[in-house]
Amino acid sequence: MQNKPKLLDQVREKLRVKHYSIRTEQAYVDWIKRFILFHGKRHPETMGNSEVSEFLSHLAIPPERGGFYPEPGAE
Repeated sequence: MQNKPKLLDQVREKLRVKHYSIRTEQAYVDWIKRFILFHGKRHPETMGNSEVSEFLSHLAIPPERGGFYPEPGAE
């Protein structure tokens, strides 16, 4: 039985097939990781529009109002 590649490996492969730059690949993977971690390590396949909206709203709230702007590479 052959195992299916992990989500982030699948993303990397798709981006490489489309000839995206390595920096773009890293940025996409980083945002996907942030999204997954924000939602308690749930798989994106189990989430929908409401989770995306919640994550984007979280990013839009300024830190002085209780929001959080994660620093690049701070994971």
